[in-house]
Amino acid sequence: MDIILAIVIAVGCLILGGVIGFILFRYIIKQRYNQIIKEAEIEAEALKEKKQLELKEKFLTRKSELDKEANQRNQKMQAYENKLKQRELSLNQQHEEIQKKTRDIESQRINLTKQHERLDSLITEQRSKLETISGLTTEEARESLIESLKDEAKTQAQQYINEIMDEAKMTANKEAKKIVIQSIQRVASETAVENSVSVFHIDSDEVKGRVIGREGRNIRALEAATGTEIVVDDTPEAIVISAFDPVRREICRLALHQLVADGRIHPARIEEVVAKVKKQVEDEIVETGKRTCIDLGVHGLHPELVRIVGKMKYRSSYGQNLLQHARETANLCAVMAAELGLNPKKARRAGLLHDIGKVPDEQLEIPHALYGAQIAEKYKEKPDICNAIGAHHDEMEMTTLLAPIVQVCDAISGARPGARREIVEAYLKRLNDLENLAASYPGVTKTYAIQAGRELRVIVGADKISDKEIDALSADIAKKIQDEMTYPGQVKITVIRETRAVAFAK
Repeated sequence: MDIILAIVIAVGCLILGGVIGFILFRYIIKQRYNQIIKEAEIEAEALKEKKQLELKEKFLTRKSELDKEANQRNQKMQAYENKLKQRELSLNQQHEEIQKKTRDIESQRINLTKQHERLDSLITEQRSKLETISGLTTEEARESLIESLKDEAKTQAQQYINEIMDEAKMTANKEAKKIVIQSIQRVASETAVENSVSVFHIDSDEVKGRVIGREGRNIRALEAATGTEIVVDDTPEAIVISAFDPVRREICRLALHQLVADGRIHPARIEEVVAKVKKQVEDEIVETGKRTCIDLGVHGLHPELVRIVGKMKYRSSYGQNLLQHARETANLCAVMAAELGLNPKKARRAGLLHDIGKVPDEQLEIPHALYGAQIAEKYKEKPDICNAIGAHHDEMEMTTLLAPIVQVCDAISGARPGARREIVEAYLKRLNDLENLAASYPGVTKTYAIQAGRELRVIVGADKISDKEIDALSADIAKKIQDEMTYPGQVKITVIRETRAVAFAK
């Protein structure tokens, strides 16, 4: 019983101790919580005061900056206002001066009007006196004076023109001849003459039969494939190839060479060889164009222009090889441009391309100079090059200094001895046309074409044409020849007028 009581008492003590401990723990926790809250409030209050001080300081700083900017703006505005006031004062002064000048001008105008009226009255009075003295009206006197002035002006103008032309000839011809002679001397060219036939040499006349073939089938096949005419006549060891197109003649000649060397000559083989030779000739044309451009130092040409330049090798003009003519003209242009202080590279380029319109792939009805200019423009050549190409026969207006250089060098290359060749009929016809054209003018008594058509002598009647009129006559004949005739080089027109007095002593 005592043990149970002791246990109960012990248990009760334990429970009571636990309750008291819990109450004490809760009290301690609550005290600590209140202490933390107070510390946090104190710290927050201190932080708040600190932030307020910082904001106040920033506000004051910003306010001082804004006050400073406002003061600066006010100063600028004040300066602008001062300038405006000064300008306004200046404008007012100018306005007053203008008004003053206007009043002065108006007064002067009134005075001039009065003086003009006074002068009109005086002129009218003097005119009536003059009419009374001379017996002529004003209109009659004016017409008489105008006629006399016209005659005097015509005489003086003609004399002035003659003096200018003589002076220009004395100075310009000397310099021009000097430059042209220097250009010709510095360019050495060979004489090149071509025609419309090629001769293919063979070892024996037995080959002619094989070329003709059974019933002429071989020669017909070759003519059809090459577009040429093959003449197999009694000429020993030779076959004549005739065509106006040198490319076709060359293709036919090379094809004949391969066929005769191979020995197999029949229509199928002919077509095969001709096709192969055409490809070789086309490659040769391109290679010739490239080699020409490299030799002349002309770079950056379009591939099609290079091909056209190479194709010139198989073209001729008045019997002169077109490629040799283009090379010669290009070198002359470069030399002459250098003498005149211009760009020799551009001049050489224009000289090389000036006749590209003569080798078209299709038949055209426009002049070769204009067509050449179109081709050059199509392949992105510069405008001054295109103008030099198109204007070298005066079919386009010259806009650059390159154009007259190309024109002159083209004439030099074509006019030098041995450069070109004409058939007799065309030569005689051209001379007759020159003489007949000059003889069609009134007052012309005789005409003579001399120096192979390079000069035209025109003799006029002294009683029909005066010395003052022969200059105009020679210029008119030259212009008409230039407009209506086609000729290589240039033609000199010399008009001769003389007065003869004949008497007989008996």
